[in-house]
Amino acid sequence: MLIDSHAHLEMPEFRRDLNEVLRRAKDSGVEYIFTVGTEKKDWRRALEIAQAHSSVYAILGVHPHNAKEIDEETYPVLTELCKHEKVRAYGEIGLDFFRNHSPREVQLKRFREQIQLAKELKLPIVVHDREAHLETLESLKSENAWENGGVIHCFSGDEKMAKACIDMGFYISIPGSITYKNAGPFHEMVKRLPLDSLLVETDAPFLTPVPFRGKRNEPSYVRYTAEKVAEIKKVAFEQVAEVTTRNALKVFRLNVGKE
Repeated sequence: MLIDSHAHLEMPEFRRDLNEVLRRAKDSGVEYIFTVGTEKKDWRRALEIAQAHSSVYAILGVHPHNAKEIDEETYPVLTELCKHEKVRAYGEIGLDFFRNHSPREVQLKRFREQIQLAKELKLPIVVHDREAHLETLESLKSENAWENGGVIHCFSGDEKMAKACIDMGFYISIPGSITYKNAGPFHEMVKRLPLDSLLVETDAPFLTPVPFRGKRNEPSYVRYTAEKVAEIKKVAFEQVAEVTTRNALKVFRLNVGKE
């Protein structure tokens, strides 16, 4: 069994063939998928997909790209949606100093606010960090985000940052880019990180792994990421699948025996 810990099934790329995408995921051994609604227009769609499919759960929040769009209605609406039993985490939230679609000071303010909102909701957080490693770590520490726990999605920091996040109770999520030819330094880091601190994800429709790079990504392809992790760590694929699945169930507080 595998879990795709981060996808975007609510995006337009999946409108036409969502049922087929979910069927292929099931056929590939992907038991659960966490779909992430990152802005107001996507939240209800993500939750509707989760409600309609037993294999899908939702994660809702405001992406750093959209931090500047937060207004007085945003948090009340999010708070109500996040109370639904199929919402298992708050996110993705964080900092993106690569694109800078929102001013940096706004991103920082909204990131810290949302960490606190997630605490009130008693939800783990899913963190987006791109070219903002130091500021992300400082925000997590200053807001006592260890109380939330959660996932550093699509991890792109160094080993020191990874270990600091793990020490705060966060899991490191590995995307399909680990299969790319230029991912050598990433391989070395993953080799040294404990398997019981890792998740695997697609970030579909983005970051499609080899051998499908250049095409739309989808949850069934998370298998290729897990296979690469197994190769790098010199362990059986089945072990990676089992441990990353257990990790995802734990961080998202999902008791499948009672579902």
